[in-house]
Amino acid sequence: MKPFFKSQALRFECTRCGRCCVAGNGYHVYLGRDEVARIRDYLGLSTGWFRRRYLYRTEAGDLVAACQEDGRCVFLGEDDRCRVYPVRPVQCRTYPFWPEVVHSRAAWQRESRRCEGMDRGSPIPVAVIRARLDECNTLAE
Repeated sequence: MKPFFKSQALRFECTRCGRCCVAGNGYHVYLGRDEVARIRDYLGLSTGWFRRRYLYRTEAGDLVAACQEDGRCVFLGEDDRCRVYPVRPVQCRTYPFWPEVVHSRAAWQRESRRCEGMDRGSPIPVAVIRARLDECNTLAE
């Protein structure tokens, strides 16, 4: 059976509404060291200040972006816009083309209730979706 994203054209156009940046309940934005450095440099902050203000280690030892008390990503501004959008992490750049979202029509539809950009805009080429999935897979390694 063909993967869902190969059998049906998926459309996505980010509206930059910020809803995907509010999670909580054990969801995290995982960060690699290179991503941390890019974001820190973009914000022009010292290593120590950046680490204390913006990073968190999970119980499993993973480095993640801190969340505000309401579950909002620490990089989400008051205007619901990402303050680090040009250097946002891979996890954010690849959304909504995550394996758990594109594996079935039901999963895509479930996520589209949260994201107003899904099912908008032009169809995304399968090659682009595959590239995003490959980026996601590098996070798991």
